[in-house]
Amino acid sequence: MTAGHHLTRPVAIGVLLAVAALMALIGAATAGADSRVTVGAPAHGTPFSQNKQNEPALAVDANHPNILVAGANDNIDMEQCAATDDGEDPPGSQCPFTPGVGVSGVYFSFDSGHTWTQPTYTGSSARACVTTAPCTVAPEGPIGTLPWYGENGLASDGDPALAFGPIRGADGRFSWGNGSRLYYANLTSGAVKGFEAVAVSRTDAVAAAAAGTKAAWRPPVLVSKQSSTLFSDKEQIWADNAATSPYFGNVYICYAAFRGQEKGGGLPEPIIVARSTDGGDTWTTKQVSSAQLNGNNPGRDGCTLRTESNGKLDVFFRADDPNTKVPSELMTQSDDGGRTFTPARAVAGPAGTVGLPDPTTLRPVMDGLAGARADLAPAPSVDIANGAPTGADATNELAMAWVDGSPGINQERALLSTSSDGGATWQGRGTVQVPGPGQVPGRPYYVAPALAPNGTRLYLSYNAFTTNYQQTTATPRTLVGGLMSTPLDAAGAPGTWSTVDPGAPGDPRGSSQNNLVAEFLGDYVYAIGTRTYGAAVYNDARNAADCPAVDAFRQAYESGVRAGQLPPIATEDSPAEQDAGTADAAGAPARPSITAQCSPDFGNSDIYGATSAP
Repeated sequence: MTAGHHLTRPVAIGVLLAVAALMALIGAATAGADSRVTVGAPAHGTPFSQNKQNEPALAVDANHPNILVAGANDNIDMEQCAATDDGEDPPGSQCPFTPGVGVSGVYFSFDSGHTWTQPTYTGSSARACVTTAPCTVAPEGPIGTLPWYGENGLASDGDPALAFGPIRGADGRFSWGNGSRLYYANLTSGAVKGFEAVAVSRTDAVAAAAAGTKAAWRPPVLVSKQSSTLFSDKEQIWADNAATSPYFGNVYICYAAFRGQEKGGGLPEPIIVARSTDGGDTWTTKQVSSAQLNGNNPGRDGCTLRTESNGKLDVFFRADDPNTKVPSELMTQSDDGGRTFTPARAVAGPAGTVGLPDPTTLRPVMDGLAGARADLAPAPSVDIANGAPTGADATNELAMAWVDGSPGINQERALLSTSSDGGATWQGRGTVQVPGPGQVPGRPYYVAPALAPNGTRLYLSYNAFTTNYQQTTATPRTLVGGLMSTPLDAAGAPGTWSTVDPGAPGDPRGSSQNNLVAEFLGDYVYAIGTRTYGAAVYNDARNAADCPAVDAFRQAYESGVRAGQLPPIATEDSPAEQDAGTADAAGAPARPSITAQCSPDFGNSDIYGATSAP
């Protein structure tokens, strides 16, 4: 099934960025401290929801390991809460996703993650919608998100995933000598069938893209084969980046296909793998798991994928073990470049749900009433030491990390498992204790491992809470993010973990879904490893301000749901679902005016990053 639809393309131009301009993007490095990645919006004083970023992703150019590119869900181009035109009462209580405006932010670092830049392009923008006058989207306004979506009738909807791979030359062969191509996959809506599709943007001129050259980006290509009821979700991308692989240059995307959205609660729902052999121009799709859901098979989600130096493709996702029915991490493999796959089997576990059921959101939440949802925390995050870019020094060590909530609330743990034989057997490496500031033990929320390409060192990015579960919105909570590191011995066993950076604390009550009902911190953290350093990106609330009026609103809404007087709000907090208006059920408590009753820093969640590079 081919689903690679070409969209309107700008006039192709060759762009060479002068050395002086490139160096202007690189600020002075500050060793030992993390840095703000989402630098397009001011650190303080930009009202909700333009100040909202979450759900980061990260990629390193294996052939130029000082170059990092990050992505995030970024509301920088959205209208502010005061700018609605529906006569809300009080004014400023409505905080919608602006229809047709994208949220897939992109950020560049050319000094191994010490400093970052966020370019400004043109496209569908509502940044100027900051008053109570009706909001008019500017078709060629300033944007800090991926370009060429609005021009093609689309909106970039976040869930970012990034990868670097080689460029294919005129001879049809991929080579690092031709340069590096950045792939940025994300969800998209608009001129597509169904509710959300997967699309990929690409650039072969990263320096020009970082400098704000819109034409450095190719237009998005649709990857998922859509139907009228399909919601494609939680995609991850990987490029076969080791030159020793017979499938060097192939690009793969995995995602969950909710085939019955709005007509059956999203069911059935298989894991799909898409592959491209021509640099992302065209894609074919393959179902690699069961689609069935019932009492014995409650579904699957949270996929990721990597390639070994010999070209074997390893795909991971969370589901029940087909034999034991215990929630586990499953693996399926392909030896022929993604054409066929082995039956999925459990390779690690347990993968128990984190958090307590919250009737307000119909999801488990981890850090308290109306807190950050944690239902995807047990999903596997995986990396491989495949020797990229050459593949010559590969060990093909696999490292998998995930958060397990099966011991119970306030006992969450980060688990690590490794494989030295291509996934045939796995060694449980036990619990990794993630720290907070001052080495206070943290309750891990999301984790992501990264391996040096030669298998000598392992890194772990994380988000964690350093307070226990709270029963009220009136009490503060503490969220941290950080980066850890450990050497690996010849057998792939980790040594003593050290903290590269423990991050800075913040109160996650200052984060928010656009409907204000619950906090929101996205679904991922990310890490990369090179032969000389590791880097991470994570959600951060240090610049966010708690709003007592919102706390009271969330508490009242929770009480109404528990009393059976209000419906729960189950949302993904994405533009396609337009969740801003769903909290207005009859009898619902009045939402506060964000502009009048909250600090301008309410909702100001950021992405921060840490690096071990000198």
